Amino acid sequence: MDVNRASAPRGGLENSQPPLGRVVNAAKVFETGTAQSVLAVKDVSFEFRKGELVSLLGPSGCGKTTVLKMMGGLVPATSGLLELGGIKITKPYPGVGVVFQSPTLMPWRSVIGNVLFPMEVLGKNDAKAKARAHEILELVGLGGFENAYPRQLSGGMQQRVALCRAIIHEPSILLMDEPFGALDELTRLEMNDLLLDIRRVTGATVIFVTHSISEAIYLSDRVLVFSKRPAVIALRLEIDIAYPRTSKVRFLDKFTEFERKAGVALGVVK
Repeated sequence: MDVNRASAPRGGLENSQPPLGRVVNAAKVFETGTAQSVLAVKDVSFEFRKGELVSLLGPSGCGKTTVLKMMGGLVPATSGLLELGGIKITKPYPGVGVVFQSPTLMPWRSVIGNVLFPMEVLGKNDAKAKARAHEILELVGLGGFENAYPRQLSGGMQQRVALCRAIIHEPSILLMDEPFGALDELTRLEMNDLLLDIRRVTGATVIFVTHSISEAIYLSDRVLVFSKRPAVIALRLEIDIAYPRTSKVRFLDKFTEFERKAGVALGVVK
């Protein structure tokens, strides 16, 4: 892995690149089997560019995870358009990596076996794939744990394995659904920094779902604040804080102001 191939993210500054993907007037209605259906997503539109980290911020049950699943082709949109690289997303797309809140590791497989699983599915589990697996395990601090099993790992270590599995095939976009929500606060902060390191080294484009205001602001180039269900975007924040970011930025006046704006949009700050 060439650690110099991806330039540092710009931290919310204007990007002249054309969009890598877009969501246009996306809506989702779930049929409940009764006379009453559920409108989960009303009208959501946004674009994202290569290398960006965009957070979808909102309360639990607001529809942000549904938007993420539609972007991954895991749930069909009822209406609207979702595109990646100019291709309409209608089913799971090989250029997408997904990380859920639970690591969902296969307990009968070793760490290296879990990481290499996508390459087996793609028929590319060759020496190059194995070398890349070892490199990214080193990157996330799991060098030496290749032959361990999930039951032998802490929650944070398991989530690191899930991250490695999601990026092993070098996806165009990484979709992350509250991946650190079940971790203790200290481990969560460590995983935030790890994600920024992975993004810097790999140049990954990340769409990150969270209900933590500070997490969204710390990680992101842009934060899209979602309303309560049915989801619309209530506020768009450009986070013009330079990368690399450290814990010190959480105490900046600018950071606090972003937190206030997001909190007002969410209705938790008056």
